[in-house]
Amino acid sequence: MGDKRFLTLADVGEVLNISSSQTYALVRSGELPAIQIGGRGQWRVEARVLEEFIAEAYRRSAAAQREGVPEGAVPEQ
Repeated sequence: MGDKRFLTLADVGEVLNISSSQTYALVRSGELPAIQIGGRGQWRVEARVLEEFIAEAYRRSAAAQREGVPEGAVPEQ
């Protein structure tokens, strides 16, 4: 991710290989922390936060695999 501290949502989408709408949804839901800056309210994600988000996604995926639960599946109540 180079030496930039903050990334645009387009940058984040490129790193994660997801669409801009998926990136925006992650930010709006609070799953991926971001800040709004400027008069037009542009979103920025700190590179360190994105790395932490990716590491946590790996941990969740590994835990789901150990438990035999498909990633993203909702457990029955």
